[in-house]
Amino acid sequence: MLFQGFILSVTACVTVLNVFGRYMMDDEYYMRLALEQAQRGCGQVNPNPLVGCVIVKNNKVIGAGAHLCYGGPHAERNALAACSESPDGAVLYVTLEPCCHWGKTPPCTDAIIEARISRVVFGSADPNPLVSGKSRAILESHGIAVCGGVLKSDCDALNRSFFHYITTNTPYCILKYAMTLDGKTATVSGASRWITGEQARSRVHHDRLRYAAVIVGIGTVLADDPMLTCRLDGIPAAAQPLRIVCDTHLQLPLSSQLVSSASVYPTAIATCVSDENLLLPYQKAGCRVLSVPLKDGRCDLTALMRLLGNMQIDSVIIEGGGCLAWSALKEHIVQRIQAYIAPKIFGGKAPSPVCGSGVLLPSDAFICSSPSVEMLGDDILLECEVPSCLPE
Repeated sequence: MLFQGFILSVTACVTVLNVFGRYMMDDEYYMRLALEQAQRGCGQVNPNPLVGCVIVKNNKVIGAGAHLCYGGPHAERNALAACSESPDGAVLYVTLEPCCHWGKTPPCTDAIIEARISRVVFGSADPNPLVSGKSRAILESHGIAVCGGVLKSDCDALNRSFFHYITTNTPYCILKYAMTLDGKTATVSGASRWITGEQARSRVHHDRLRYAAVIVGIGTVLADDPMLTCRLDGIPAAAQPLRIVCDTHLQLPLSSQLVSSASVYPTAIATCVSDENLLLPYQKAGCRVLSVPLKDGRCDLTALMRLLGNMQIDSVIIEGGGCLAWSALKEHIVQRIQAYIAPKIFGGKAPSPVCGSGVLLPSDAFICSSPSVEMLGDDILLECEVPSCLPE
């Protein structure tokens, strides 16, 4: 009898584990669908987070939605509105903890409770102090089961910029560059088009859509006369990133592509020049002037980040050049590095992606963490996080 009881206990445990395992597997499957939904808001919701939601009843998706535009309904409300049948008793999967406060829209917890959802599964916890942990308590107090942290790393990766911005009020900053195997960003003649192939360049344009601003130094503008727009098909001017030139002494040519297109695409000049007569022609062309203090002979990038944060710019990509990259690292404003590496060798005394004074010893190096590698055609994208504590 004891042996039979033991066998029955083991069988019961195995059954519970199998059910639990399938339950968790289903949670991950539906969360992946929610992650796919979240991408629909790319480039349209900043400084709000990307969020996707699916609603499941009797193992069938009955509703799906995303946060599609800044100030618009949240993913949960869009998914509930899209339901093909009553969501009463359904499970709601959402990539970010539901909001429980009034902002531009009502609390999503209210809509979830009113819809009689039986269970809520979310991926990322919301660090916003107005939300963090409060939503779970509200939902559970109404008899709704809550499970958090499903595919957390994937959901967190979706909103790195939002998490940084909401906790610091400064933009999430990516330092991006393309270089050859021997670390060159141009040839000895200064030619740089193109180092990488089409797949890598397409990825850059997707990132320009996703992040709120693109920053370059005046040297890059004088050398390349770039447009800095997202050149994916069907992207309206309103969805383009803010193009920012760090131009300490106001050398930007009025004939440049950036200035001549400023009436169409959002453009700003970060400068230490305060003479209104010098600034006026740029302002008439449609450029916004961002006045920043001088630091070590250049624009104070820390002050610029604070200013951009107050403008609700939640994320920026620094795309060049080498002196700006060094200053950004020295001023501790970079959170992530994207290095596109092409299988080419230029040789010679050609430019490198990071210039400046450099460090004296290998032990003084900027040490990055959590590297990841992605193949884009023949090119390699190496991404790393930059620790918050860097050498002076």
